[in-house]
Amino acid sequence: MQTQIDARSITVAQARQEASTIFLAKVFNWMAIGLAVTGVVAYLTAESGMARTLIASPLFLILVLAELGMVFFLSARIDKIQPATATGLFLGYSLLNGLTLSVIFLAYTRASIASTFLVTAGMFGAMAIYGLVTKRDLSGMGSFMFMGLVGILLASIVNIFLKSSGLYWAISAIGVLVFVGLTAYDVQKIKNIGEEGIMQQGESAIRRGAIIGALALYLDFINLFLMLLRFFGGSRD
Repeated sequence: MQTQIDARSITVAQARQEASTIFLAKVFNWMAIGLAVTGVVAYLTAESGMARTLIASPLFLILVLAELGMVFFLSARIDKIQPATATGLFLGYSLLNGLTLSVIFLAYTRASIASTFLVTAGMFGAMAIYGLVTKRDLSGMGSFMFMGLVGILLASIVNIFLKSSGLYWAISAIGVLVFVGLTAYDVQKIKNIGEEGIMQQGESAIRRGAIIGALALYLDFINLFLMLLRFFGGSRD
């Protein structure tokens, strides 16, 4: 009897692990698609010369506000909107972000942007693996990192008026730590969602879950990249 119970437990554990792996693959696939859209749009916008026009236009602020609105809407309404709508919003956000991020090509050399992207990918990958394999519950760290994120936003707003170089570098260093920590936390959270039965909730729930998970990891990656770019980006001046 004990052997049968143990065998059943192993089977259930294996099924949960397989479901989590499949769900994680979907999340990372959508994240990669989002990053590809952003990268291609940013590069083409910069190459066409539109980036200079964009940064000098009120349209730039409108695009930034539209991005924020899309993120908040998608996060708040993910359980109520159709999967196709969620996918469209995610891809639309990735496209708009590519337009606004095209301005980094005006400030930094292409070589430094490429090398910083590789550094970001390495750090992101390492923390993603940590989030997958660690047995430690990272929910407490996630709450702490969220408070750090709020602190970064407030300090950045204050520094618009102070224009302190010291505060700028402090925000950048703390930002790297915050988004590194959030990467591990978000990956573990997505892994747990996969293990908790989302694969049995139907295709709609799976697609919506994969999109919101991809958005979280996409934001972690992009923000980590931007923070590291402050340190490793070579100025074009």
